[in-house]
Amino acid sequence: MPSKLDQLKSMTTVVADTGDLEAIKTFHPVDCTTNPSLVLKAFELPLYKDVIDGAISWGNKQGGSKEAIAASVADRLSVAFGAEVSKLVPGRVSTEVNADLSFDTEGSLKRARAIIKDYADLGIPRERILIKLASTWEGIRAAEILQKEGIDCNLTLLFSLAQAAACADAGVFLISPFVGRILDWYVKSTGKTYEAEEDPGVVSVRQIYAYYKAHGIKTVVMGASFRSIGEIEALAGCDRLTIAPALLEKLAADQGTLVRKLDPANAGEAPAKQSYDEKGFRWALNEDAMATEKLSEGIRQFAKDLRTLRGLVAKKLEAGVPA
Repeated sequence: MPSKLDQLKSMTTVVADTGDLEAIKTFHPVDCTTNPSLVLKAFELPLYKDVIDGAISWGNKQGGSKEAIAASVADRLSVAFGAEVSKLVPGRVSTEVNADLSFDTEGSLKRARAIIKDYADLGIPRERILIKLASTWEGIRAAEILQKEGIDCNLTLLFSLAQAAACADAGVFLISPFVGRILDWYVKSTGKTYEAEEDPGVVSVRQIYAYYKAHGIKTVVMGASFRSIGEIEALAGCDRLTIAPALLEKLAADQGTLVRKLDPANAGEAPAKQSYDEKGFRWALNEDAMATEKLSEGIRQFAKDLRTLRGLVAKKLEAGVPA
């Protein structure tokens, strides 16, 4: 009997939710997704010393304020880590636009184009990259423009059907609904425990999946932010699932039978088609307390990790790079 991970790979594209090269080598995902929190974790690994030293050396040659140089080096590192990951996966690498640009369409566009250029300078074409943007109104508008420029986008921090519908209307390549963070909110607000089939995060992704398939929407659904194997099993068959190494390891060790739960030919009952202008989108999001709170919380956390990364970079810039 093949492992549950191998069974899952036969029905879903498996993406590694990590910047750890050793984990990627072990589990052989098709794609890999990163975010500021994952880059920050990778920053502490000895494995990346040469990558970090190279970026610091580059930073020491730049002009400008210490803060600006540290920010530029942190940006450079996100691409440098992505470039290392791209050597190990046959598919795409997601690289995130800075969280502090989540409400700035023009700033997001500028950063996204810079990411694509930096990858191109390293010989990595845009077809290998997904630009990650928060699923704010501004982030979705930036993605709409980038998609028309041939730059595929991954809309992250997505917690509601309204966000998913707006992303579909914008022609977004891929969305990342956050399963575990939805569960976290409901557990905290209700005090209940949930089995996989009634898990609010699982229910949300199934609803979005059915909506997309029923209305002929090509945007890829990639479940993210898992808390348990049960959540992953309940979404087996989803277009893509991005999974952290600890859960990939558990799936690889499990020889049980994995039942397909999602199928485009039988996606289940779907909500009616929705479309939003800015006012309608903001109202729909405001009416969803969970989505509003988790979106804001996620942006704050990614921004905090980005500030921490810039602080670590600043310290290394002051210390210099060993010869």
